[in-house]
Parts: sequence; C-alpha cells; structure tokens
Amino acid sequence: MKHLLQTIKIEVNKKTYLKDPESSALGKRIVEHSILLIHEIGFEAFTFKKLGDRISSNESSIYRYFENKHKLLLYLTSWYWGWLEYQLVFATNSIADPSEKLRIAIEIISKPVVLDTSFSHINEVLLNNIIINEYSKSYLTKEVDTENKEGYFEIYKRMVLRISEMIIEVDQEYPFPSSLASTALDGTLHQYFLTQHFPSLTNCNKEVTPTEYFSHLVFNSLNKNTNG
Repeated sequence: MKHLLQTIKIEVNKKTYLKDPESSALGKRIVEHSILLIHEIGFEAFTFKKLGDRISSNESSIYRYFENKHKLLLYLTSWYWGWLEYQLVFATNSIADPSEKLRIAIEIISKPVVLDTSFSHINEVLLNNIIINEYSKSYLTKEVDTENKEGYFEIYKRMVLRISEMIIEVDQEYPFPSSLASTALDGTLHQYFLTQHFPSLTNCNKEVTPTEYFSHLVFNSLNKNTNG
C-alpha cells in the first residue's frame, strides 16, 4: 500500500482553497506548519500572522492560498478523511468475508495513527490529534448547511456510507446502519478525546483500545447469527 500511496494525490474539495497548496513548495510549507502550529497552540489561538512568522513569509502570501483559517481547517480535515479513506479501501478491497471486512474497517478507523512517509510535508500523527480535538469546529458553525451543500464534508460522508454498506453486508436486517457507522467514526474521535482529557469517563485506556470497544459495540448490535 505504501508504494501505491506514493503515486496518489489526496483529492480535496477545491472550494476549500484559493490556490492548491500541493502546487508549490510554499503551499506545502503552509500546510505542514499549520499542522505543527495548530497542534502546538490550538485552533482558537492560531492565526495566519502567527503562521507567517513561523514560516518567515508574509501573512498576505497565506491568504493567496486560503481565504481564512476556517477554510484551512476544512482543507486539513478533508485531507485527513481522504487519507483515511484510501487506507480503508486498500485494506478491505480484497476481503471477501463481510464480517472480516467490517472488522478490518473498524480497526482502520480506530487504531492509533502512525506517520506515513508517502506524504513528507504532512505529519499524520499530529493531524490526527487535531482531528480529535478540533474537527467539530469545522462543522459546528452557522454556515454548516451551506457548506454541506457545497460538498465540504463529502469525503467524511463517503466514509460513513462505506462503513454503512459493510454493516448491511453483515446484517441486511439491521435497521440503523448509517447511525451505527457514524457513531463508530465519530465515537472513535470522542473516545480518544476522553482518554486524553477525561479518562474517568471512558473504559478505553492503555489496556482497552477504542478498536476493542467499537468492535464489541458494532458486532453485538448486529444479527447474533453473524460470525463477528
């Protein structure tokens, strides 16, 4: 999969940027250091001025790529879901057994992220931490319905659909496949957030992983006759 990913460009909604950051060295530096800076100080404290100081570039040069920091966050979160989607597709594509395919899918979305050398300007481990802590800020806005219609969340929604279809393959009679799929995808982020900040509110810890929890939750929600 590593060799295949080296030739793949993660496609992100073009409306998230004014100029494709993948098209230039400066654009890639903007993405790289925005991840480092948001991870360091948080999205609320993050500004294009601070990012410009970090990369020794004018603030105006960043505005040539992104309209504002909200659009930058939409870009980063979309890239993350696209990257995770590729892993999901490659890992499950050749699996014939529906239960095994679903089990692998749950593992892909819930396991700890490791650095992917295929994309040298993006630290996926730090980006994952940003998704855990900041992703909700990309859609808990007054503009969410408009942005949804414009396709800003298309990759995330596609991820939910893929998992929902796998759930149906395992148990066609289960009445809530989309709800269960979105619960698993969103819930993974929430469990990691709880382990970091409110450990007393979760049973996930160094011994019990989110993968174990969501495998148990999903398969125990499905037909008891399935071989999950």
